[in-house]
Amino acid sequence: MGFLKKIIKNRRSEGSVESKQSGFDHLSEEQLEHHLSIAQYGSFRLTDAIRPSYNLDVVPSAGYRKDSYFDSETGVEIPVIIAAQTSQRLIDLFIDLLDPLGEEVDLVLETSHQQNEGVHRDLYREAMDLPVLKSALYDYEDMLLNDGCCGVAVLNPQIPLEVQLDEHKLLLMYGQHLGQFERILIEHGLDCRDEIKFITEAEHVHSSTVEYSETFEEVSYRLGVEN
Repeated sequence: MGFLKKIIKNRRSEGSVESKQSGFDHLSEEQLEHHLSIAQYGSFRLTDAIRPSYNLDVVPSAGYRKDSYFDSETGVEIPVIIAAQTSQRLIDLFIDLLDPLGEEVDLVLETSHQQNEGVHRDLYREAMDLPVLKSALYDYEDMLLNDGCCGVAVLNPQIPLEVQLDEHKLLLMYGQHLGQFERILIEHGLDCRDEIKFITEAEHVHSSTVEYSETFEEVSYRLGVEN
């Protein structure tokens, strides 16, 4: 595993940086290599995209939590569900969560490849047939799961609902009516856990490779997204 993008991010749940100090700073190369090689905690297996803090302030696990997001531009509070699923089942769950969006969706690909820390580039595609998108997502499953610089959002602004598989490989669902998503999560064996903590809520490290950066450009071209 090549953790080529060793960007340590110490975040609050909303994503703001708390401190530039890292719990990784005092580690020897052997300790760091060993920690980054650990991919499984209990029955939960991480993708290659991300690893938790050395002190395991958050132990990765499967489940979901209901929350809300305040849109400062509109002044509206939007319900959100955040979910984590073991890597072996993640892509199938993500694909199934797209069904409530309808047959035609908008797509956003997010990348932090070759960007300054904390900076992302978003690429957009409107009015895409959902079956076509699902096929492409399966074709690029390896990159979507294991590239810590890549995220994807699928939405239907007419409903409106949105589903994200972010660069931490967490699933986020936004909208006023999220019951369909919750039923799908339960069907996939996830429990609602108010106390669950996600990997973004503590220090963590992202991984990517040059090959994934090139693959991202390939999938962007195939899906016809634009800056």
